[in-house]
Amino acid sequence: MTTTLVVDISNSWTKFATVRGGHLLGLKRHPTPELNLVCLRDLRRKMNPDRVVVASVVPSATRLLRQVWSPRSLCEVNHRTPLPIRLRYPHPETIGADRIANAVAAARLYPLPTVVIDFGTAVTFDIVSARREYLGGVIAPGLNAMTDYLHEKTALLPRISIREPRQAIAKSTVEAMRVGAVIGYRGLIEGVLGAIRKQLKVRKITVAATGGHSVLIARHCPFIQQVNPLLTLQGLQFIAEQFDHESH
Repeated sequence: MTTTLVVDISNSWTKFATVRGGHLLGLKRHPTPELNLVCLRDLRRKMNPDRVVVASVVPSATRLLRQVWSPRSLCEVNHRTPLPIRLRYPHPETIGADRIANAVAAARLYPLPTVVIDFGTAVTFDIVSARREYLGGVIAPGLNAMTDYLHEKTALLPRISIREPRQAIAKSTVEAMRVGAVIGYRGLIEGVLGAIRKQLKVRKITVAATGGHSVLIARHCPFIQQVNPLLTLQGLQFIAEQFDHESH
């Protein structure tokens, strides 16, 4: 049985999991800025995968993987990768590999059409049509990016942790920033989804959330039906299965 290592490299975290028998096993997380050859070689020794399927948005980290695994065993997901969906996009080479993986997973797991919202360093929306076509998406600043920017660019606003505010009318600066970040983002999501529905001319659309703040934001968002922190890794798993299908 082929052992596949799936790797999701985002700006903040790198996530690893092994695919065996159609299941993701041994999930590990490592801060992307701390990724180095020593930890990757240790991972290769412990997991000993037959192949590695990676979605990376950090070129320097991708180069590290190329030093550890040979081109024959390393698959870097991009617009040329055999996919179970069609990329209906003017310049598909500009689509992030993580967004491709998210779209593949959504097309496999959820009723279509689907919007995937990935709460990472940036918040991305990716749309898959009822015909299993990737149509495009939206990019907005992430929650941490927004609050960190306020801290860095103003003299008096502190750096804060993101969590649910106690009430909408804040009684402190920290709480006021949390309201703007958390409740404000829920408003942003609702507005973007409304515009997407209008353009697609559909009343029903599945909305799936993934990424670091997905659980927090979805908690009071009835229009988000699915929360799946492993969505990107599952997309990589399904892409690996597509390789197997293409080879037969």
